[in-house]
Amino acid sequence: MTQHDTIFSKPLPSISDFCFDQQVVEVFPDMINRSVPGYSSILQTLPQLVSRYVQPDTHLYDLGCSLGAATLAMRKGCEQTSNCKIIGVDNSQAMIERAQLHLDGYKSQVPVQLLCQDLTEVPIMNASVVVLNFTLQFIPEEKRDAVIQRLFDGMNDNAVLLVAEKIRHPDEQMNDVLIDLHHNFKRANGYSELEISQKRAAIENVMKIDTLQAHQHRFQKAGFKHSTTWFQCFNFAAMLAVK
Repeated sequence: MTQHDTIFSKPLPSISDFCFDQQVVEVFPDMINRSVPGYSSILQTLPQLVSRYVQPDTHLYDLGCSLGAATLAMRKGCEQTSNCKIIGVDNSQAMIERAQLHLDGYKSQVPVQLLCQDLTEVPIMNASVVVLNFTLQFIPEEKRDAVIQRLFDGMNDNAVLLVAEKIRHPDEQMNDVLIDLHHNFKRANGYSELEISQKRAAIENVMKIDTLQAHQHRFQKAGFKHSTTWFQCFNFAAMLAVK
């Protein structure tokens, strides 16, 4: 059973950089649903997008798979496509172990392989669908172009890259509005001012966010023929790019 997220509910003597350790694993579903507006909508739409772009005899990748929620959604989308395999990757062993338990709880003919590995080191081959669900924002900024290029190079023609990210508006005044709306969302979901403040301090050094324009430029630079933003709520957006 998912535990309630109280990680930042009490004053901390010092705030360490946020990491996806066992403590976070235990509360992650509660944390992400109360922190990311539109998260459930993104997951609910993934099977539709996967079924539209998946190709027979190909690989699908969930990079930064955490507890496997997107992997499960992807699996629904390719049930009717022959000889597909999903590869889920996360660099947190605690996340991978819990994801395996979640996947084992649902029967499916689609094989899933989970890897505890740095996604930048995983070979991308014969891919028809690649998902980066709130993952790129945790990769060092100077490596992001190369990551997207590697994905493009390992994808088949007409394959799709699905990227969901927290974003930054280039207009500082509008960015402040979006941040305030997001904080109100978290307050409405029961987070206190202390929790919001301490979580922000913990994550600011490890999560550097881009503008939508930066993402679109990166897709174009890598060689993707088409890209769009298919969902946005406040400062969170889901994008797709087609090779």
